[in-house]
Amino acid sequence: MSVTLQCKDLQFSFSKNPQLADINLSFQEGEFVGLIGANGAGKSTLLQLLLGLLKADSGEVLLHGENIDRIKRREIAKQLAFVPQSIELPFAFTVQQLVAMGRNPYLGAFELETKQDKILIEQAMQQTDIMHLQNRHVNTLSGGEKQRVIIARALAQQSPTILLDEPIASLDICHQLTTLQLIKSLTQSGKTAITALHDLNLATRYCDRLILIGKRQDGITTILCDGTPEQVITAENLKTNFSIEADIIIRNGNVQLENIIPM
Repeated sequence: MSVTLQCKDLQFSFSKNPQLADINLSFQEGEFVGLIGANGAGKSTLLQLLLGLLKADSGEVLLHGENIDRIKRREIAKQLAFVPQSIELPFAFTVQQLVAMGRNPYLGAFELETKQDKILIEQAMQQTDIMHLQNRHVNTLSGGEKQRVIIARALAQQSPTILLDEPIASLDICHQLTTLQLIKSLTQSGKTAITALHDLNLATRYCDRLILIGKRQDGITTILCDGTPEQVITAENLKTNFSIEADIIIRNGNVQLENIIPM
């Protein structure tokens, strides 16, 4: 498997206050990677750095070996799709119109969608169970419905790597599971997925690899642990980073947390 995205020695700060430091990561084709950590740990910030939406103080992000700062946004969009936590829409777009925006990187100015574009747009809506909403205005949808529309837009983009910021936070349990299973199936067919997740049981169930972000003893936020769910979900990591205790159960090859209690 080849490396699709990596970062080297990333440092980032807000108003001169260190936010992330010493970030060295690489992501390969076919991986489903979960970013975990307490609220405010920097998961969303890291995703935006990987996308080139935030500029690091130092270090670099490489997309297929090339510094992302040297790549045009249209070309980045052909390689990286992004699912944010929410979107603000100034106009009343329909669901179909918003999903169709995923094809924008491939269309010139005033160029109409091709038959193939329309097939991919419909396929993305079917995958996310929103075909019945296609003529509704996005601003009239519930939070969970909007989130599925955002995911559909990213799927229509057909980028080989997809980054997601808490994609299941506003979904009901059924759509949480179907969304994560969809992402899993995409990675099994060769795509790379990097997603921030709060639910540790779902993260361990679906992700091949977990990256724990948190504070070191010197107070700097960085990568504390990077490995399989079994390597990352330890009693010490739960206690130090999430202030919880739990029974860590290995069942059918999956790590699960039971009897979770706050400390």
